[in-house]
Amino acid sequence: MAEIRPFAALRYDPTRFGDLSDVLAPPYDVLDAAGKAKLQARSPYNIVGVDLPYLPPKAVGPDAVYADAARTIADWTSAGVLKADALPAIYAYSQSFTVRGRTFDRRGMIALVRIEEFSTPAATTQVVPHEKTYKGPIEDRMKLMQATGLQLSPIFGLFPDEGGALTGELYSGLDQPQAAGTLDGVTSRIWPVTDPAKTTAIVGAMRSKKIYIADGHHRYTTALGYKKALEAQLGHALPADHPANFCLFVLVSMHDEGCVILPTHRLVGGLSGFDVAALEAKLSGAFAVSEIPGDPSAMPAFEDGLATAPAGTFGLYDGATKKMYTLTLTKPDLLAEFEPGQSPAWRSLDVAILRRYLLDEIIAPAFAGGKEPTLGYTADPTQIAGAVDGTAYQIALLLRPTPLQALIDLGEHGEVMPQKSTYFYPKLATGVVMNPIA
Repeated sequence: MAEIRPFAALRYDPTRFGDLSDVLAPPYDVLDAAGKAKLQARSPYNIVGVDLPYLPPKAVGPDAVYADAARTIADWTSAGVLKADALPAIYAYSQSFTVRGRTFDRRGMIALVRIEEFSTPAATTQVVPHEKTYKGPIEDRMKLMQATGLQLSPIFGLFPDEGGALTGELYSGLDQPQAAGTLDGVTSRIWPVTDPAKTTAIVGAMRSKKIYIADGHHRYTTALGYKKALEAQLGHALPADHPANFCLFVLVSMHDEGCVILPTHRLVGGLSGFDVAALEAKLSGAFAVSEIPGDPSAMPAFEDGLATAPAGTFGLYDGATKKMYTLTLTKPDLLAEFEPGQSPAWRSLDVAILRRYLLDEIIAPAFAGGKEPTLGYTADPTQIAGAVDGTAYQIALLLRPTPLQALIDLGEHGEVMPQKSTYFYPKLATGVVMNPIA
């Protein structure tokens, strides 16, 4: 099913940048002006100078900023800062990190994946999405891709590899990484694997697998748009091996122990007269409401308890009283009445129940005057109490992590999740490799 191939990456010359720490950047869309300036202060060659040519992120800038990004790439290449690898490779790529007191080593590979249109049912497609995409970010990424002729940052894809045979094959015999770097406490390591026998075996093994996009839906859609625009310009389909037919991916087994999904909690504002007793009355017959002893300092433990609670369990923090509650679903298939066209798998998602019932049917009409509440998001439970202080936000709704199986189940029905349903931690680093497509 999935067609992948090795490639010769453009990357920081490992003889000069064996330590990548000062040139790596997080995904462009999590940065602001201060974050960009901080990265550029670490090195004049930090990739953020190319990957984030215009602020705010996701906004479309003037043509000049994208032309400047292209000139920067050309200058860095001419100066030997960036260098194209001589041989095509599948790159072993690992990230070591600590989260919630546990240390993980997430092992994957960097390769190219053939681009195709998303289709339904999933049985007919090799790449399966789970999120909607929006116009603004795609326009910005398209202008940057067209100007530089590069895919600058990879898409995060998951594939089934129970037992880890494919990952084990890739990593067998590897010694010290050729380059490594630490960014925000996460250490990235890379090994080019050029042995044709090994890369051919991995390409063959991936033909029986699907790829599920964990993060990077907009980048994938941009790559598809780039391909279509090039074909329209040429007036014919691209040759099968044209580089624009492929997209840069980091591929990780969904069975890897480092495949960590964190919940993204909702901060809710724009409410007046919110009262837990009134909410409990509105939820009667659908949810049971229970107060949890403790103060806001116990929020991380509260989140830990939710993680092991049954599906349909939510946390509530009331900023006015500084009290915490659990909301426990008591009505099976609650969303059948409101979303009969969605599959049972979609209707059972906690994020769908929160969005479609708790927010749309209960909180908005009862406490926000029928208007859309103001929403904020955080994956850090220690930030909740400080943010929910009655000014911008009045309450927080805490979620369990979305199960990985949900990506597969929804993909089989061609359905997408509500916004901010999954947060795969950590994000991939930008600047490890780049893929020439011009």
